[in-house]
Amino acid sequence: MTEDTPKTEPGRARALFSTADFRLLRTALTAYARQIEDREELAKINALHHRLGTYVPSDG
Repeated sequence: MTEDTPKTEPGRARALFSTADFRLLRTALTAYARQIEDREELAKINALHHRLGTYVPSDG
């Protein structure tokens, strides 16, 4: 088995969300969390809110 084509590394991944997107998602989750009554769902929302908050993108 011979390799005719050289192996290349994949290109750099592009960000899926911007910093503004994370802020918007957190704001939406906060509003939803204030309205929801299901404690299990609220726990999931709080965990997601926390994970979004721990993301610290570079501003430059």
